[in-house]
Amino acid sequence: QAQVLFQKDAQTINPEALENVKAALASGDNEQKSEAKKRAIPRKAAGQSWEDSTLGDWPENDFRLFCGDLGNEVNDEVLTKAFTRFPSFNMARVVRDKRTGKTKGYGFVSFSSAADLAFAMKEMNGKFYVGNRPIKLRKSTWKERTDYEALEKQKVKCSILPNSILFANV
Repeated sequence: QAQVLFQKDAQTINPEALENVKAALASGDNEQKSEAKKRAIPRKAAGQSWEDSTLGDWPENDFRLFCGDLGNEVNDEVLTKAFTRFPSFNMARVVRDKRTGKTKGYGFVSFSSAADLAFAMKEMNGKFYVGNRPIKLRKSTWKERTDYEALEKQKVKCSILPNSILFANV
């Protein structure tokens, strides 16, 4: 909305004000991106709790597919190409070892439609080669590990301090 107003009023604003508006728009976009990346999702499994900042990169309320038996030659781009033919495909990510950089042999694919997830499983599981191996697919259980109690507490803190620097540290 701000950009639309900016374009409409660009002719009536003096050059100095125009630069200030451009700077404000740019900083607002950067703040939103950094907040999204810093958002950590509380997780709980096997009696342990932790925060996972990588889940902030994924779309909310998506349908996620676990992709197993991936070789070391498979990267995010290869996995993405395998699933882009499905209309509701969002993104794909191969999980890698932080120290060695090699794949851990699995990854995840996100869809915005449950029908596409089911169709991909039916059509590709064990039949479709990604890299050198046939891919093994299952519905991801990532939501089962989300600590909803901690997530609610996090949301309450964020609603109390919506524009605070503390938001990134919650």
